Amino acid sequence: MTSRAELESLSSRELHDRAVHLARRHADVGFLWELLRALPAAEAARGRTDIAAHDVTQISAIIADALGSGDGGEADALRPLYLDYLAKHGG
Repeated sequence: MTSRAELESLSSRELHDRAVHLARRHADVGFLWELLRALPAAEAARGRTDIAAHDVTQISAIIADALGSGDGGEADALRPLYLDYLAKHGG
């Protein structure tokens, strides 16, 4: 089991990759849905309100964004979500 402190030391990209991999491996639709719901707010927090508005209306775009949300500001904004999920599930 990975400790919260060990998880905190990882980059946002590493957290994303581990959390999404774990959720996919366990077919954790709940986490993936939570990620999808959080992504527009992460986009908006970066000042990308045009993309956030588009994501809300385009489910296929938001799914692609969620699976690729390990880069840049989105990963940093979603970091607490990844940390909580990985800490809770021994990631």
